[in-house]
Amino acid sequence: MNRVTHTRRRHAGGALLPAALLLLALASGCASVAPPTATASSEQLQARWSGRLSLQIESDPPQAFHAGFELRGSAQAGELSLYSPLGTTLASARWHPEGAVLQRPDSSQAYPDLATLTTDLTGTALPVAALFDWLQGDPTEAEGWSVDLAGAADGRLRAQRHHPLPGASLRLILDQ
Repeated sequence: MNRVTHTRRRHAGGALLPAALLLLALASGCASVAPPTATASSEQLQARWSGRLSLQIESDPPQAFHAGFELRGSAQAGELSLYSPLGTTLASARWHPEGAVLQRPDSSQAYPDLATLTTDLTGTALPVAALFDWLQGDPTEAEGWSVDLAGAADGRLRAQRHHPLPGASLRLILDQ
C-alpha cells in the first residue's frame, strides 16, 4: 500500500512515462475524490484489498507500471487509490453504475465507465469484473486473459493477456 513507481522502458534505455495507470501509477502529489453517488452502497464498498501491483504492457516501447494500492468495492461500485513509495496518494478513482472519475493531483476527469478509464490510462483493456472474482479466489474467465491463482493462499495473483495485442501481464501481491 506504499509502493509506486512508474517507468516506461525504451529499447535503448529508460525514460519516465508521463501518463498514468489506474490498477496501476499516475502522477505524484495528494489526491482526493468526491464520494460516489448513492448507488454505491456501503455494503458494496466493504470488500477491501491492499498491496502492490505490477502491470507490464508489451507495447512498442514496452511499458511497466508498479504501484502500491488500496482497492474497495466491486466491479459495479468501488474506489482505488495508488501510492508512491513514501505513501503519498498519486491518484484515486471511484466508479459506480453512472460512470467513473479519476482524480489526479492537478485534475479530475470523468469517464462513462471503468473500462473506458482503464483503457485510456493504460492503453489496454483490463478485465475489471474478472479481477474482483480473482481477488476472491474464483478463476472467472476473461476473454483474452488467463489467470494463475496458485499463489492465492499467499496473497499472490498473476494474469496474462494473450489477445488482443499488445499482450499484458498483471501481478498482485496482497498485504496479509
